[in-house]
Amino acid sequence: MDRIADRQPSVFRSLDWWTIGIYLALLTFGWLSVCGASYTYGETEIFSLATNSGKQILWIGTSIVLGFVILMLDDRLYDSYAYIIYMVLVVLLFATIFNPVSTKGSHSWLVLGPVKIQPAEFAKFATALAVAKFMGGYDFDIHRWKDFSIACAIVFVPMLCIVGQSETGSALVYLSFFLMFYREGMTGSFLFTGVALVVYFVVGIKYEDVILWATPTSVGKFAVMLLVQLFTLGMVWVFCHDKKGALTLFSYSVLITVGALFLSHYWLSFNVFWVQLALNVVLIGWLCYQWLRRRMVRYLFIAGFAVGSMVFFNLADYVLNNVMQQHQRTRINVLLGLDEDLRGAGYNVHQSEIAIGSGGLRGKGFLNGTQTKLKYVPEQDTDFIFCTVGEEEGFVGSAGVLLLFLALILRLIHLAERQPFAFGRIYGYCVLSIFLFHVFINVGMVLGLTPVIGIPLPFFSYGGSSLWGFTLLLFIFLRIDASREMTRS
Repeated sequence: MDRIADRQPSVFRSLDWWTIGIYLALLTFGWLSVCGASYTYGETEIFSLATNSGKQILWIGTSIVLGFVILMLDDRLYDSYAYIIYMVLVVLLFATIFNPVSTKGSHSWLVLGPVKIQPAEFAKFATALAVAKFMGGYDFDIHRWKDFSIACAIVFVPMLCIVGQSETGSALVYLSFFLMFYREGMTGSFLFTGVALVVYFVVGIKYEDVILWATPTSVGKFAVMLLVQLFTLGMVWVFCHDKKGALTLFSYSVLITVGALFLSHYWLSFNVFWVQLALNVVLIGWLCYQWLRRRMVRYLFIAGFAVGSMVFFNLADYVLNNVMQQHQRTRINVLLGLDEDLRGAGYNVHQSEIAIGSGGLRGKGFLNGTQTKLKYVPEQDTDFIFCTVGEEEGFVGSAGVLLLFLALILRLIHLAERQPFAFGRIYGYCVLSIFLFHVFINVGMVLGLTPVIGIPLPFFSYGGSSLWGFTLLLFIFLRIDASREMTRS
């Protein structure tokens, strides 16, 4: 008992109060935003539990209590019971798939009397603990395929369960764990591949119906094939240090492609896409030959990248046009600028942009926003709450909120880097990756820069599950950090 009594004050002495201060500031601004988003003209009781602003006070109060309880617990509990917590949440996620209660087409909520809980919000901290526990082991090596595959499986299992609940947006958050993998030594080629796939999809779909130089060639398909060649040869140059081979193949590719374009335009009209496809096949054959001749497995991996790139683009085109539902295709087309649809899929974003733009430099003032008060923006107190900040607080207030989030991210990086053990460092990077993903995607979709996937803005969006989930994520890390210099007996 004496040891526990002596230990408790040291936790609060070593607690990072700067992060606590940022957390409280975000909670305060978040509540003001919920007030502005849910306020109705003539309403007098913003503190009443009958209003969203009143309920949010209750959620904020319970979150602060939850954070205090987390700080009271022994930090070793999170390491010792990481797998148990993870398994409980995975079982809960799987059970929720079969929940007969549907909310806006999603089966992601559990109804417990008057309270609705979304297990997906709590699965984030459980997954972060489990992957930190596994990767923090003494014999873990991220460069071993077995170890890396198991770590990825820990992330993908809850992700697949959430997809089964028809909550694709929440599932995509788990891709943020790859930022942590990159920090822990994952080769940058994985991130590069991810970026390349996004570029293929956007360029290919956006310009698919555009004709190249009066030839029967799609600009989108032609550009994707050309990008596959450029990316592949760039990897040969960087990873295999074969500058001469890359430049030689690039020169031949340019000459043949330009010649085919002139031939198709002036003499015999044909689809130059097939020439590009043939060049890629030859390139893959050359990579396989170099692998056999030089016994360098990197050539084989690059060949796999080229093959995967072409397969992905054709599959993506098929999925978009034959598998996705109409409303999903419409959302993608609106994002890419192919459709406007201001009354349908683009309505939320369009109204949000109007609200933010109307705020000007200093905003209209607290509770004085017109777009939000007249309920023009759907989901304005949850997924689109940032538009309330822009309308009422203007550019100055919006910039201030983003600076607060930037301060939180930078602080989390600082805390993660000073951890003496891999478990704490990995968990810390999981936390900051999740926060970074949420902020970037949520603010981006409100501004029309990223797809509308329906994820909350941390500490701002109305609701208890997300607020508790983010509080758990943050305060578990603060508790781990507070014990970094504690002597163990």
